[in-house]
Amino acid sequence: MLLVFRTHAIERMSQHGIGVEAVRHVLEQGETIRSYPDDTPCPSRLVLAWHGTRPIHVVAADGIQSGETFVITVYEPTPALWEQDFRRKKP
Repeated sequence: MLLVFRTHAIERMSQHGIGVEAVRHVLEQGETIRSYPDDTPCPSRLVLAWHGTRPIHVVAADGIQSGETFVITVYEPTPALWEQDFRRKKP
């Protein structure tokens, strides 16, 4: 999988101490918890996986023709905003 990191993703990874290996793990082993089929230029998705003891969310889009996966943002979800399983936002 060829990953292309957007500037925003790199900034967020730096802020949260999340490395490339963690992002790759999330995308390879994680669960898509939300899809955004109308995003342009490519449909995107929110993926959740645990890396060690940390839940990590990655928003990514697959370039259909290029074969690249664009990493749009990366973050550790805030427990105050997300349900305990980190799959749904709290109401």
